[in-house]
Amino acid sequence: MFDEQMGNRPGLVVSPIDFNRKIGFAFVCPVSNTQRQNPFYVKIPDGEAVTGVIMVDQLRSLDFRARKASFIGKCPERLLQDVLRRIKPILF
Repeated sequence: MFDEQMGNRPGLVVSPIDFNRKIGFAFVCPVSNTQRQNPFYVKIPDGEAVTGVIMVDQLRSLDFRARKASFIGKCPERLLQDVLRRIKPILF
């Protein structure tokens, strides 16, 4: 989770843990409960610790230590791969 203007917000960390620990930053896709039609929004399946959509097009780098981020849970591998596939055309 990271602190935005409206309080704590969940996000999906998409950068490797070794990178995050070494650099002190993590690349995160924020999560929103606002449902919109957007090909870069990935719905989180029912039954997970976090609800809503992962906003892939809002990828950002965060200083997780300064923001006092906390771990909520592990993302299913299939969901993570879906998110990473959608990030690729944005960056390359």
